[in-house]
Amino acid sequence: MYDYIFKQLELSIREIGYGDASINKKMKDYINLFHDIIGKIENWNSINQMEKSKIIKVLLITDNSDNLSIYFDKYSIELKNNTLNYYIKSVIKPKN
Repeated sequence: MYDYIFKQLELSIREIGYGDASINKKMKDYINLFHDIIGKIENWNSINQMEKSKIIKVLLITDNSDNLSIYFDKYSIELKNNTLNYYIKSVIKPKN
């Protein structure tokens, strides 16, 4: 998945018309930004609301980042409180 995402990103940059040297520089910047965001998301539960909003703003470029960070917190709690079977019980019928 990782390789696919960055390959598609590279192809998109090439379609815009950037040259090889520019693409290498941009890809390096994007990969560094991606890994920085992953590092921050890994510690999502231990960072404050303002920092969460900053991360979302970088990812989505939206003014709604405060609401989204609250939504993701609630969603995370919801996922922790329910098992996988809770979400797929109507999709996969248990065998008797």
